[in-house]
Amino acid sequence: MQKSKFDRMKRTGVWLDKEKAIIVTLYNGDMSTNTILSHVKNFHVHSGSGTRLKGGPQDVVQDSKYLEREKHQLKKYFNNIASEIKDDDAIVLFGPAEIKDQFNKELRTSYKDLSAKIKDVVKTDKMTKRQVRSWVKIFFESTN
Repeated sequence: MQKSKFDRMKRTGVWLDKEKAIIVTLYNGDMSTNTILSHVKNFHVHSGSGTRLKGGPQDVVQDSKYLEREKHQLKKYFNNIASEIKDDDAIVLFGPAEIKDQFNKELRTSYKDLSAKIKDVVKTDKMTKRQVRSWVKIFFESTN
């Protein structure tokens, strides 16, 4: 059986949220899956007074320090994903949160060659690895 030109293309779906990215690659009729953990820490900032009295001393919370740390962690996460998909021909980004949009923005800014390969950015619910694999297969079958 002759392989179509789509089988020779490396087509990849990246489902991502703040915790992990599930990367599904279709190539030569095979499907492979890889998971990249984000290692982005959720910072729970505790502030307020150490007393129950109204007008007591207040702790100053340095939100910018936590946001800056998260920004650097996200940049490293995005770099890890970009390294994994750098040789792919067609890419779809999907997931439940705005992280997919932030990643797409990072691609447009720092990885223009990868950004040109983005076929779509789709909002989806949380998914199991099996659901992600199925979603990617259906997405690329419908775009042939």
